[in-house]
Amino acid sequence: MIKVIAIDDEPLALSIVEGFCSQIDYIDLQKTFIQPNEGLKYLEKYPVDLLFLDVHMPALNGVDLYRNINQNTLVVFCTAHSEYAVEGFNLNAVDYLLKPFTFKRFLKACDKAKDYFSAIDVKSTSHIFLRADGKLHKINLDLITSIEALDDYLKIHLLDQKTLVVRMTMKVMLEKLPPSKFVRVHRSFIVPFDKVQSLTNKVINLKDKIIPIGKNYEEDVMFYFNK
Repeated sequence: MIKVIAIDDEPLALSIVEGFCSQIDYIDLQKTFIQPNEGLKYLEKYPVDLLFLDVHMPALNGVDLYRNINQNTLVVFCTAHSEYAVEGFNLNAVDYLLKPFTFKRFLKACDKAKDYFSAIDVKSTSHIFLRADGKLHKINLDLITSIEALDDYLKIHLLDQKTLVVRMTMKVMLEKLPPSKFVRVHRSFIVPFDKVQSLTNKVINLKDKIIPIGKNYEEDVMFYFNK
């Protein structure tokens, strides 16, 4: 199931999206929002997979709203204003629905999202996709040397590559990573098992750095490594 919310300042538009979603068995519409700020607050607490988003809203432009989302939520823009199409696709939108759209056209957009998630599932053991610099980056998990929290951002340290900075929480990142390959060792650090050279109950030694083990994570760390 693809978890979805919809944000549009027009109640009729939301009711149409809600009706269309109810006809698609792999779409789980969790909530709809007339106020974009309320939708943004919801996303901060409850990440979803896909967002149906109006662009031209008085309170907050949909494009600006999407740029402020911490999670790597996919988006389908739904609007009567075709001039935003180019900007939408520059943000790697799954699709751009020009109002009024038919169920057939809506289903096509949903199928695109489904295909995207299917591709991720196939490659989930070796890759993840992260949003940075306005686009999605395909990251080979074997190249990640460590992940470091920095305020509202994460620094993805990569082997022989430039560090990638993404706006995301540690919790959301852990949901993306296979637990058999990565472990959180500190409130500010996630490390891959295969990059650890040695450890004590206080620190983990990687090839290029020493990372502390947080007091609240000692038991989990030792359990995973002993296992």
